[in-house]
Amino acid sequence: MKVRSQISMVFHLDKCIGCHTCSIACKNIWTDRRGTEYMWWNNVETKPGTGFPTDWEDQEKYRGGWEVAGDKLRLISTGKARTLVNIYHNPSMPTMDDYYEPWTYDYQHLFNAPVGPDQPTARPISMVTGEPLDIEAGPNWDDDLGGSPVYAENDPNLAGAGPDVRRQLFAIERLVFFYFPRICNHCLNPACVASCPSGALYKRGEDGIVLVDQTRCRGWRACIAACPYKKMFYNWNTGKSEKCILCFPRIETGQAPACFHSCVGRIRYLGVLLYDADRIEAVATRPKDELIDAQRSLILDPTDPAVLAAARVEGIHDSVIEAAQNSPVYRFVKLWRMALPPHLEFRTLPMLFYVPPMSPVMASQKEGAIQHVSDDLFHDIEQARVPMQFLANLLGAGQEAPVRYALRKQKAVRWYRRALTVGDVSRETALRMLREADCTPDEAEAIYRLTSLCTFEDRFVIPPAHREEAIQMLHDPLQHKQGVGFGFLSGPRRGM
Repeated sequence: MKVRSQISMVFHLDKCIGCHTCSIACKNIWTDRRGTEYMWWNNVETKPGTGFPTDWEDQEKYRGGWEVAGDKLRLISTGKARTLVNIYHNPSMPTMDDYYEPWTYDYQHLFNAPVGPDQPTARPISMVTGEPLDIEAGPNWDDDLGGSPVYAENDPNLAGAGPDVRRQLFAIERLVFFYFPRICNHCLNPACVASCPSGALYKRGEDGIVLVDQTRCRGWRACIAACPYKKMFYNWNTGKSEKCILCFPRIETGQAPACFHSCVGRIRYLGVLLYDADRIEAVATRPKDELIDAQRSLILDPTDPAVLAAARVEGIHDSVIEAAQNSPVYRFVKLWRMALPPHLEFRTLPMLFYVPPMSPVMASQKEGAIQHVSDDLFHDIEQARVPMQFLANLLGAGQEAPVRYALRKQKAVRWYRRALTVGDVSRETALRMLREADCTPDEAEAIYRLTSLCTFEDRFVIPPAHREEAIQMLHDPLQHKQGVGFGFLSGPRRGM
């Protein structure tokens, strides 16, 4: 057993209001430099929808992530024999059209326009060519268009969905959408790191954050093609790749990342997990229908004496172990089994997990009471407007059972609280729902408090960074930010 610690995250989709505050906070701090105009390390998508970049989930098109070849893992996008072939053109790499052509506005025209019969307007101007631009796409172009035939109908998660499921999504009386915020998953088995020919990408041993060494990056861009979540970006100005750094300068000082700190809906949780690094390949090569349970088995119990002993042998501090014991991520993922990884079939073992969203169900009201169409207390989960198959493709590696389990537990907790506070549900019914959802009253209270009454300290349990033991302590990570971005000790130049 080789115990390692990993900063991990949970996003509670049932609480996201799609305000994009997280995206703007990240944009203002990290991607406000030349060459980063189109980059959104944090973005919020509308589901069903095609996302950013367009159709990023379609690996038939982008060929990211890993595949199992025999009993070994193999990168889909590249390999030793394919590196030189794709050096000047990689057909699986997103183009500008898949993102969007960044633009600004001709604000001076508002002040300098000659007198005329119409009010002057600020026309959009391309930030690439400087010419007037007809805007056709943006970082969240499908925002709130959950029922549109243009975006929602082309969601890759609808693959395999029958005509009945598609009609259910796009019938006017059943239109539905939910928000899906995304950042780098800081995976346990990152394809971006494995694909980099120059070794510029690396995963920090102390906390698992995936970073790019800007002095070693040669702009091969193999990482962009290899990442199945398309959270690697290329800076055309510096000729370097960039990505979400999980605000590690903030993490190291005990602060939550900017997107977490600014989240209006309080949907974000951050904590540390202990895992067995010796089993990563064995877990990542499991059959698709076993991946979720296999990844959960990789996460170790931070109260197990054997795990604690092995962690101390590996040099993990007691303060990190204590943070792991109090981690909200461990509770959501391992204890309560309510949070699920996105597209685990890509086999990168993402360390960002999502609590699936509840959605409305078709029902009728009679004499002031909602009429249910079944005596089954959980019938509305099966008949929800967001089809179970869609959520399974997004969060369950194609398996409906883990998603159904998480949704049933969410509903059971809601009804239990309604029985205690509102009183429109009998206590017997609420307790029956808890039993059928594999939940106890004590667990329901804990879920309710961490979901609804959580404080800042409950949501973000950040372990001490112990910077006194790192050689990077000799440099201030924010000292050069304003001038040349992040990670540089001197001005960037091409080919360095």
